[in-house]
Amino acid sequence: MTDPPLPLKRSEADEPLGPSFWEQLGGRPTFERLVRRFYEGVRADDVLWPMYPEDDLEGAIQRLTGFLEQYWGGPTTYSDERGHPRLRMRHMPFKVNPEARDRWLKHMRAAVDDLALPPLHDATLWAYLERAAHAMVNTFDA
Repeated sequence: MTDPPLPLKRSEADEPLGPSFWEQLGGRPTFERLVRRFYEGVRADDVLWPMYPEDDLEGAIQRLTGFLEQYWGGPTTYSDERGHPRLRMRHMPFKVNPEARDRWLKHMRAAVDDLALPPLHDATLWAYLERAAHAMVNTFDA
């Protein structure tokens, strides 16, 4: 099975000529499934779980889902409700060291694998998630 092409060409108005990556993956249901599966792993992780709002887990799920779907060409609800993502700033209150990053990536990898995406889509999504996780590291203290 071959992967459908990613929309690399853009119009003169800088609009994609074809479905967005968000649409190609299946829209909100796919991204929400990804995030819910990710949080299943986080809930059992003694390093990561304390960083997440136990009393507002559904809110965290919706925020991450909204961010990811906006990033990949879906609705702009995340920015409409929360403003610019400012990912590094939003993560500064938390100690994100290499161990936390690696655990985050472990749970996200399991969630991506659960989607069983075509190889090109998997690689595209994973490359972004991996770069983002590395960018969030804000300390090397244990």
